[in-house]
Amino acid sequence: MVTPILLLLAAGGGLIGFLLAVLGAGGSILLLPLLVTGAALPTRTAVPLSLIIVMVLAIGNAIPYIQRRQMAARPALILGIPALAGSWVGGSLVKARVVPEVAQLAIFATAALIASWLMLRRARADGSGLPLNAVLRAETSPFPLASQGVLVGLLTGIAGVGGGFAIVPALVLLAGLPMPLASGTSLLLIALNSLVALMAQGHWPAAQLPLLTPLLAGGVVGALLGQRLAPQLKESQLRLGFAALLIGSAVLTAGEAWQRQRASTASTPPRLSAQPVRPHANHDQPVPNHSPGGGQHHADF
Repeated sequence: MVTPILLLLAAGGGLIGFLLAVLGAGGSILLLPLLVTGAALPTRTAVPLSLIIVMVLAIGNAIPYIQRRQMAARPALILGIPALAGSWVGGSLVKARVVPEVAQLAIFATAALIASWLMLRRARADGSGLPLNAVLRAETSPFPLASQGVLVGLLTGIAGVGGGFAIVPALVLLAGLPMPLASGTSLLLIALNSLVALMAQGHWPAAQLPLLTPLLAGGVVGALLGQRLAPQLKESQLRLGFAALLIGSAVLTAGEAWQRQRASTASTPPRLSAQPVRPHANHDQPVPNHSPGGGQHHADF
């Protein structure tokens, strides 16, 4: 039976597949809010589901880029190896429950806003003006790109994102790659990061696996459409569209984090109100049930 949630997931999967095909990123930046807000899943369940979907769609969308040879090996290695290490660390922190749910969502929203600002700063630039050979031979330090890789990996492991929304700006702004080349390289790194983060978390939400069907079905349709349109889109359009996507996802995720923080705060007062009961218990000593150590019983709870 088709339900509104399944239709929402199928439509979201289609948009995610399209964005991955066109931008080489953006899938998980929408998928996490879709699962958390749209499907009302807890973050602990939504994160591994997001990683699975993004990994599968990234692999499928990387094939046309590989066929067009739109991959940059050197920047991929410089950014990718530290990113894999960061993904393992971030996933391990989530598995140990060091990072609370609200913090996961807040980190996600903050990173998306920063990445959108960086992309908008370069929206007027024509990234295709720098040829590939010049990029690969540029005598620039690899440490900024490697440092960005660590941050991307941590975001992947903590927030359950493939990292494309941070990988693409890093490859464009730090490595000087044009958007099509950055998109193809990003897809390969997204798939690897997602796999490592999923293994590090060690959490497999078996009860929610049926949700993968509408997401993957929609993702395949969106990917096929995106692969046909990607070569025809201008780089400036890709930059502006990617920045707008980041801002929208950041707003959605920040709103969800705010709501969950309020819900958590609202459930706190009953626990704190147990402490002021002690003086009242002393005034009610004629009541036998409350006289002997009533305050201690409240403290135990």
